[in-house]
Amino acid sequence: MSEFYHSVTLDSSRCKGCINCIKRCPTEAIRVRNGKAYIISERCIDCGECIRVCPQHAKKAAYDHLDSMKRFKWKIAMPAPALYGQFNNLDNIDKVLTALKRIGFDDVFEVSAAAEIVSECTRKVMSEGQLPSPIISCACPAVTRLIRVRFPNLCRNVLPMLAPVEIAAQMARSEAQKKTGLEPEDIGVFFISPCPAKVTYARSPIGTRRSAIDYVLSMSDVYPKIAGIIKHMDDPEQLSHSGIIGVGWAGSGGEASALLSEKYLAADGIENVIKVLEEVEDEKLSEVDFIELNACSGGCVGGVLTVENPYIARARLQRLRKYLPVACNHLKGEVPASVMWTVPLEYLPVLKLDDDVSKAMKKLMAIDTLLDEMPGLDCGSCGAPSCRAFSEDVIRGMADKGDCIFKLREHISKLVDELSMLEKYMPPPFRKPEEAQADSAESKDDEKNDG
Repeated sequence: MSEFYHSVTLDSSRCKGCINCIKRCPTEAIRVRNGKAYIISERCIDCGECIRVCPQHAKKAAYDHLDSMKRFKWKIAMPAPALYGQFNNLDNIDKVLTALKRIGFDDVFEVSAAAEIVSECTRKVMSEGQLPSPIISCACPAVTRLIRVRFPNLCRNVLPMLAPVEIAAQMARSEAQKKTGLEPEDIGVFFISPCPAKVTYARSPIGTRRSAIDYVLSMSDVYPKIAGIIKHMDDPEQLSHSGIIGVGWAGSGGEASALLSEKYLAADGIENVIKVLEEVEDEKLSEVDFIELNACSGGCVGGVLTVENPYIARARLQRLRKYLPVACNHLKGEVPASVMWTVPLEYLPVLKLDDDVSKAMKKLMAIDTLLDEMPGLDCGSCGAPSCRAFSEDVIRGMADKGDCIFKLREHISKLVDELSMLEKYMPPPFRKPEEAQADSAESKDDEKNDG
């Protein structure tokens, strides 16, 4: 099983041992033990939900920094379209792109431009009718990882096409080589990301062996550096080459609506995503041809590396789109092989109880038996997200049955009752005075009754 790179990290010195994170993790990848949270690496999908809910800011996203540009002779910035929604009263995308050049980049290449090509490729591939229905978008790396870990039967439904960020990186590098004559290693491609999942993607790509992205920057890091420049800019360069369709990918429903079909579904927020995937697994969405899923609420504008409220950012993008053409990038000819996956999506059996089926079945039965003894409150006091997860931890040897506070209370109550019974059998010299008097009174009453 291949190992994931992880962009979501935990600073245990900040962790106070609260259980906010364990309740929100979609793959139950977090436990709290000995007063500190820890992440089960193989289960984590880098969705960033724990970063969003941690009140102590103990969960953080790892990403690259602008000083990485020093390594290259030619530096290309690739802004995600969600970046445009971070600025108030923005009426021209060229201002953002020009500001990126003024902070040190030699060129810019919009991910939204590649998104328009991906939309057109998707329409053609779907029209051929060779893929299983419904087709699930592969644009959100966190959702794709979720499918690999938790919904293995749906791996075949994921669109086997490279995400716009990867196609943009390939196109940007190719154009830079033609423009500058430099070797590929002298050209640095920097993606400006709204979320940690895409940081992870650059290190552990989906559908290809190696990503064309060199470094991934945080949108929250880049924003303050260009916000001041934009405020005083009157003469932006004409750099933008994308329209409504490409920019629309920043919000939930943008990718699906670009297919120009009514038979689609778009859902955002990891809990809603899971509900939709469960419906697909149960074959309840046969009337839908395409499903767009985003782990973050609102779509990419809701990523934890953004700076603006996602709904405000979406409203800003809606206003900005009024000034744009429908699309500026079109597919020439057939769908090129270069946009399709070369590495298939495979199930990652990280939730398996055992490689041996018979042992796994025995463990499953043991989990169900233990679960029947649990209170069923899913309170999280044991450090696991649910009673079932706790039961599984016990059977796996990762927790003790007594870690459940309700089971502990039962155990203590039994001990108290047993101690009370033992007190009656203590020799008189060792009994408490009140107990000795009570016993004496009982003996006299018994004598009277016998008389």
